Amino acid sequence: MESASPVAIADADPMSVRALKDITFGSIAGMVSKLFEHPFDLTKVRLQSQVLDATARFKGPIDCLTQTWKKEGIRGLYRGLPAPVVGAMAENATLFWSYTELQNAIRFFSKQPASQGLSLDQFAVAGAGAGFVTSFVLTPIELVKCKMQVQMLMAPGVSLAQAAGAPSPASSSAALPHSSLSTPGSSLPHKLPGPIAVLTSVIRTYGFRGLWLGQTATMIRETGGGAAWFASKEAVATLLLKRRHVKDKKELQAWESAVSGACAGVAYNVALFPADTVKSAIQTEAELRPRAAGEPAPTFLSTFRVMYRAQGIRGLYAGCGITVARAVPSSAIIFLIYDGLSRRFG
Repeated sequence: MESASPVAIADADPMSVRALKDITFGSIAGMVSKLFEHPFDLTKVRLQSQVLDATARFKGPIDCLTQTWKKEGIRGLYRGLPAPVVGAMAENATLFWSYTELQNAIRFFSKQPASQGLSLDQFAVAGAGAGFVTSFVLTPIELVKCKMQVQMLMAPGVSLAQAAGAPSPASSSAALPHSSLSTPGSSLPHKLPGPIAVLTSVIRTYGFRGLWLGQTATMIRETGGGAAWFASKEAVATLLLKRRHVKDKKELQAWESAVSGACAGVAYNVALFPADTVKSAIQTEAELRPRAAGEPAPTFLSTFRVMYRAQGIRGLYAGCGITVARAVPSSAIIFLIYDGLSRRFG
């Protein structure tokens, strides 16, 4: 079989090549960043999941990290890692590909030449659209991740089917006291299921539709967050280039990519963090607050109201501090790798 010649490669559809590069570079950037940030993401989810409990299991992010390390070790800090690694690859591949394609669509409909840069508002629209598209890819992966991250906190006697989302005939949806929940490191009645077991259990219980539990919250978070993420990155990068009197973004230096990416990470998480908190509560309800038979499934609005009544704004921003702290280096890594690969192979 003959290998493709340089001429054949050069003649390849430039849009297809650009899309392949976006997907590849985004996947690599997402995977590397997730390996760094996962323990902090686990902490965030566990703090969010205790908002509706009568007594908190953790005093704060440091206490959560410390307890997890002491009682579960390094394996506990990386519990549920396979799902978010796959998710980060899929998320960033979809994000960057969608972002590029939507920029092209904006230029087409506004009849702007490819050489002309978009306005900040247009970048925000493209980012919002990219986040919207990505939310449908991300929700099933985050569902599996969140369920695995709270397995060690699961209510005693909860079966794997109930953990997947099936209501318990004898349980209540009321906030559970600390004493009725397992603590990290305590023995559970079942061997903890892996990502495939969690995934198949959800499908058996609710079908494929059940994989999109929490989709509304994810969509709100990703749409608003995508607009904030990309627009912030573009704005800061433009300011840094102006300092050097440079206009071409291909001339962005590595440290400039990292700084603009770090700012984007802060903007993304601050923008619509309560939507993420609601998502985590919905996706971990079956493990921590099993519903009684016949009780309606939680919706975004109903969960938001309950969480607001329980702890107000503070509860809706549970875990925000550590999330922003890890988003600074994580988002910097993503854009450092993506921009670096684009400069090298773009």
